[in-house]
Amino acid sequence: MTLTAGGDVQVTLTKAGRTKVRYPATVVGDDGVRVVVRAPWGRPTVRDFGFVRFEPGDVFTEHYWRDRWYAVKEVRAADGTVKGWYCDVTRPAEVGPDGIVIEDLDLDLWQSADGSTVLRLDEDEFRRSGIEDRDPVAAARARQALDALEEQARSGRLCAL
Repeated sequence: MTLTAGGDVQVTLTKAGRTKVRYPATVVGDDGVRVVVRAPWGRPTVRDFGFVRFEPGDVFTEHYWRDRWYAVKEVRAADGTVKGWYCDVTRPAEVGPDGIVIEDLDLDLWQSADGSTVLRLDEDEFRRSGIEDRDPVAAARARQALDALEEQARSGRLCAL
């Protein structure tokens, strides 16, 4: 199924078989492999990670692939200023009549707008999740995806999406 640009879609992020978050987004494009959507920060409050603050008015342009083990989200402030790129390591996106569903595999990466900061996140959470014992193939793919994201960030290719 290919989504139509300008249409509305639900994005669902699952973790360990349960829905973690669900939110509406607008389809920017879908080439059959990569789906791009845009969505506002969905909470009425600020979430401060220490290295970035997500706050009301922020807009996320989110890139999901049907054949890659990650999603890349460009984060812009309400005034249009790029804050950076937040990347989730996930199983490949499932796109269907109910929207886009992605399974979070715990690992994340952040790149600041100026490229000076690249952070690998939640590796301890990934280890504690048990995925390496439960699904070693998926765990290996997740680690490879995080390595690929870091290489793209450090080479300046992440921001070129």
